[in-house]
Amino acid sequence: MSANALPARRNFLSISGKATLSAAAIALLAGRPDLAAAAPGDMGKDVDILNVALGLEHEAINAYQLGAGSGLLQKPVLDVAVLFQSHHKGHRDALIATIEKMGGKPVMERSLDDYAKALNAGTLKSQADVLALAARLELGAANAYLGVIPSFKEAALAQVAGRLAADETMHWTALSSALGRMLPAKPLSFGA
Repeated sequence: MSANALPARRNFLSISGKATLSAAAIALLAGRPDLAAAAPGDMGKDVDILNVALGLEHEAINAYQLGAGSGLLQKPVLDVAVLFQSHHKGHRDALIATIEKMGGKPVMERSLDDYAKALNAGTLKSQADVLALAARLELGAANAYLGVIPSFKEAALAQVAGRLAADETMHWTALSSALGRMLPAKPLSFGA
């Protein structure tokens, strides 16, 4: 993981630990604009938190793009990478829609070259290198989403964060298996 990616994930944990999303943001993420209209809350803080999460999803999408375009991934690994990228696009789309419904401006995706530099893509020389990068990013994302769950007062938002963390954990597990790595021997190995 790049020096830029790790602080972003720590920043996500820090920001979300100090503020929770409003009931309106939770309702929008859950696809319930009718409930959002009646809910009170500070939308500005919510938009900030959601934009940090959106930035992480942009990073994941571009990391998978770098891997897919590198020529280093062989089938069926390439197919799995594209599938995981599509999951991140779904996360991104949900976050963008929620931010816009809240009247906020979604953080813009940077150029692929910017992500290549930040992720040190020039060091990727094999399929294993690409998978190791993806596994590091997925583990960081799983831990970031798990880390914010305790700060949520609303069970619905904790559930959304849990579902996102589950996707990231699924990705990490598949990537680790493809790399021939053992699964964690100890329980409660995520979110610590």
